[in-house]
Amino acid sequence: MSFSATSDIKVIRAEINQVLAEFIKRENKYLAKIGPELDPVGIALEKFLLDSGKRLRPLFAYVGLIGASAQLNKELVSAIASLELIHVCALVHDDVMDASDTRRGAPSIHKSFEKMHVDNNLVGSSAQFGVASAILIGDLALIWSAQMLHNSGISSQDLIRALPIYDEMRVELMAGQYLDVYEQSLGTQSIERSLKVARYKSGKYTIERPLHFGGALAGASSELMHAYSNYGLPLGEAFQLRDDLLGVFGDPSETGKPAGDDLREGKRTALLAVAQERANSVQSAELKKQIGDPNLTPSMISDLQQIITDTGATSHIEMMIEELTSTSLTALKHDGISPDGKQLLTELAILATNRKI
Repeated sequence: MSFSATSDIKVIRAEINQVLAEFIKRENKYLAKIGPELDPVGIALEKFLLDSGKRLRPLFAYVGLIGASAQLNKELVSAIASLELIHVCALVHDDVMDASDTRRGAPSIHKSFEKMHVDNNLVGSSAQFGVASAILIGDLALIWSAQMLHNSGISSQDLIRALPIYDEMRVELMAGQYLDVYEQSLGTQSIERSLKVARYKSGKYTIERPLHFGGALAGASSELMHAYSNYGLPLGEAFQLRDDLLGVFGDPSETGKPAGDDLREGKRTALLAVAQERANSVQSAELKKQIGDPNLTPSMISDLQQIITDTGATSHIEMMIEELTSTSLTALKHDGISPDGKQLLTELAILATNRKI
């Protein structure tokens, strides 16, 4: 496959998948040399990475390059593809923190390794083995991300320009993850705090920082980077708000998660904050009583979904998504973004917020 600038998202994703497959197969050979005990680790990470995934973070980084009129090559594609491994780390650890049994329609990593412990009649707690394995596997994905970036073959100058953004992206992600955990522990609802979690846990590291990463690799001007922020921040929040809706109303066949999973986990999302704010006394009492109960039945989930809809929270969040997306697209009037960049950013904005990507 040749690597050159294109505005075809399917082609871009295929290029990203190619370099990811080459990288992880090479690194798994190294793990195998350490010992056969690590084979399940390599197999699990390879399957998790390559079997599915939208590649949103590398896609936005790619567009960050295209928008700055950069000349594409395999080295740059390898550098931006490294961002997908940060996402893998976040997902694996997120499932541990949320005690989620499934991811993308399959057992989550900690549940897979818990089962391996049981199947092999190993000593000790199977659940603890699964959690410990997932934490280490997530850590390995984060390390591999840096390794893939450093060994991508880009110039030292490009690497030096990109590293500050890369570091900020990882710090903001971890900060957002902690804010998410802390918000759940507060036991209260706040639209403002929920939106802050959305911005740092998902929005910035999904869209704004990847755009900056690609822009930095291309030597983009500060004005272009500012335009990327004006586009990326509102779109990132719209992206997370769509995720909030899917966490309550999403089809399991499309989300890979059980219906109403966010309700069982007690996620303090903007959707639930709006619902609590608008609920009457009876609805509020029911929401407080049921949300966060891991044993919610499908019937109970359906009742909660109806309450949330009846409060007007669902339509309000849809309106917010529409407004944020419109604000994001306004930033594309910036003259410094290349025509191909504007085309791709417009397409990605629609696909990301509709979750059809």
